[in-house]
Amino acid sequence: MTGVEWQDLPVVVAGLGVSGISAARVLHGLGARVTVVDGGSGEGLQARAAELEAQGITVRLGDGAGLPEGTRLIVTSPGWPPSSPLFAAADEAGVEVWGDVELAWRLRKPLPATGEPAPWLAVTGTNGKTTTVQMLASILTAAGKRTAAVGNVGVSVLDAVLAEEPYDVLAVELSSYQLHWAPSLRPHSAAVLNLAPDHLDWHGSMEAYAADKGRIYEGNVVACVYNLADPATEELVREADVEEGCRAIGFGLGAPGPSNFGVVDGLLVDRAFVPDRAKNAAELGAVEDVNPPAPHNITNALAAAALARAYGVEPKAVREGLRAFRPDAHRIAEVAVVDGVTYIDDSKATNTHAAAASLAAYRPIVWIAGGLAKGATFDDLVQGAAERLRAAVLIGEDRALIREALARHAPDVPVIEAAEGQTGAVAMAEVVRTAASLAQPGDTVLLAPACASMDMFTNYGERGDLFADSVRGLADG
Repeated sequence: MTGVEWQDLPVVVAGLGVSGISAARVLHGLGARVTVVDGGSGEGLQARAAELEAQGITVRLGDGAGLPEGTRLIVTSPGWPPSSPLFAAADEAGVEVWGDVELAWRLRKPLPATGEPAPWLAVTGTNGKTTTVQMLASILTAAGKRTAAVGNVGVSVLDAVLAEEPYDVLAVELSSYQLHWAPSLRPHSAAVLNLAPDHLDWHGSMEAYAADKGRIYEGNVVACVYNLADPATEELVREADVEEGCRAIGFGLGAPGPSNFGVVDGLLVDRAFVPDRAKNAAELGAVEDVNPPAPHNITNALAAAALARAYGVEPKAVREGLRAFRPDAHRIAEVAVVDGVTYIDDSKATNTHAAAASLAAYRPIVWIAGGLAKGATFDDLVQGAAERLRAAVLIGEDRALIREALARHAPDVPVIEAAEGQTGAVAMAEVVRTAASLAQPGDTVLLAPACASMDMFTNYGERGDLFADSVRGLADG
């Protein structure tokens, strides 16, 4: 659909979550005839439905969540998988399906100064997206640009493109779900941070998951930024159809070659956006400017710096932006040092790829791990971290999978399992006491579960908060 005439257009919005409600209100404001469908029917959904119906928006819940006759467009929430019957019906009827990001891309408004919409600097990857986008927004702000971290983080991408006071440039976090439903997205520059198996139940295969991640490179204008340590990300660049003159820019922890970003003698270095890059480099800051300076977070900073430099930001602003950045809670956050033992909360490490990055940053480690595995296996994770482990404390429904991997690849590492049936604060307090009894001065007690949290906690945030509370209880005696 090009040149959409929204007035009286019959549009279905799939999903009554935050993005669905936002899309429904925007489309209704444009004059479309909006019907929101959702297969659920709980009390919360009914309350949200009543609010939208009061504004003149039709809502169908439960069994009524099919494709209404005459629908011309579906705008879906990110969580709805492609296998949903609604999309099969849409395909049969020849109805296009967009996500909220596609809708936002189509509704961008030109900036008065340039006559063009604000450029998007986009980030995806299995892990590190939110941190990288927030770093990028901090750098752009230091450069004097009106910007925001948007998309899968911070401000809604729809709210951002329709803001009364327009943004100069947007730092956009995009999930594989969002990219799947964004066929016309063409960022100024984009980065894929890493690729590891995740959400395969939604995508159907690793190949389909990677292909959706790779959509972020389509139509890039200046730079496709990829991870030198992850060949799969470079392969996605090779497969992308980009604008003439767009460059492949790698980032990694080693000394960079021409057209890459890297680290030399503790300094973050750009050998891509400099005159005569075969001989010259630009200093962007020091490793100590990155908070925290764990290896995987340094690579996040390099990716953010590469996107900022692709947009034209000066090196000074990169350093200032990284120094000003403060990470969100539960991302390799130091809680306290008690009796010479450092306690780190990385509850956000909900998959093996994120946990591996966390484990690589410390030694020796008393590792707190477990929860809902989401189909993951743990042999590679344990094998890579075995020499760093002092002991392991296992929690959660799928702890046996980690215990068995430890037995295979780290048989000398002591393993203690938390009592079954406990949840919440009681469970975490016992886990922290157990970990403290195993740790020695100079060790790190690391909460990097490699699993989801919902078997024992409301979410990863509550898990991290209770860990921090329990550690502070130790500190208080």
